[in-house]
Amino acid sequence: MIRDPGDPAALHEAVQTLQGGGLVAFPTETVYGLGADAGNDDAVAGIFAAKGRPADHPLIVHVPELSAATHFASEMPDYARRLAQAFWPGPLTLILPRREGVAGAAAAGQGSIGVRCPAHPVAQSLLKACAHASPPVLGLAGPSANKFGRVSPTTAAHVQSEFGDALLVLDGGPCDVGIESTIVDCTRGRPVLLRPGVLTAEQVESAGGERLALPQEVEQAAPRASGTLESHYAPRAKVRLMDAKALQAALDVLGEQAVGIATWSRVILQTRSSRVLRRRMPDDAREAARLLFAVLREFDDQGVKLIWVETPPDGIEWDGVRDRLQRAAAA
Repeated sequence: MIRDPGDPAALHEAVQTLQGGGLVAFPTETVYGLGADAGNDDAVAGIFAAKGRPADHPLIVHVPELSAATHFASEMPDYARRLAQAFWPGPLTLILPRREGVAGAAAAGQGSIGVRCPAHPVAQSLLKACAHASPPVLGLAGPSANKFGRVSPTTAAHVQSEFGDALLVLDGGPCDVGIESTIVDCTRGRPVLLRPGVLTAEQVESAGGERLALPQEVEQAAPRASGTLESHYAPRAKVRLMDAKALQAALDVLGEQAVGIATWSRVILQTRSSRVLRRRMPDDAREAARLLFAVLREFDDQGVKLIWVETPPDGIEWDGVRDRLQRAAAA
């Protein structure tokens, strides 16, 4: 059921559900999360079961503030603290050494844990209410509220379409960012970029005071992290990336026979078929990120079989959008 988080009864019900080991979907500025008490391994198992997610694929724990991260992390390197102070609350996840005996299921048994402090006011209200409840819920494990590997939800209606009316969904409106958080690994002696987002590498490096490495540049193996599988974020339709010239040429070849195809491009494409669904990709990377998953879901709802997307530009600000589209196309 979709509930108005401005209703105190709805927030109270959400906290009680989480205290009791249940699941609640909640909005963040990135995407909607499927939340459970991160300290309750049985509750966290409910997330894996509901999503059909492998239990060895770790979850991100959401906390209301920087100080709350110390319940889950045994230490926070100086550069991690600088990043948290610069970007929390916000779309940044830090991989930190996990405190022994805490959130083992959420971390998929690893010695590291992903922690984030979301900026969305509804997420903040829920997290703070949970922390002050008796007994308290000190953090929420919260992967995207969709079936595993599929398109992430950016509205409450998207969540309901995945899980039905039985799940309590706090409706915080459309997500402002639209793609998942940037993930920086802080467990290997130097910061490593595991997943790009709307926060660019340049922004992270400037705030942290150290250059970001890529996983292949560090000898020690990267910890498993949320949303980093080669195939992810996939609609039911097959996604293909191509440059504008190739995209237009493909439409020209098919001509009036183009059926069951949707396009998302910055260039205005021409087609002789009235059955091609065309949407324009914004020229601004942040706006494209905000719309990305909603556009893919719209195309799926229209029943198309193929989604042809113009390859994003090479600029660093497009890294997050490019990453999600490449993983969607790999499905």
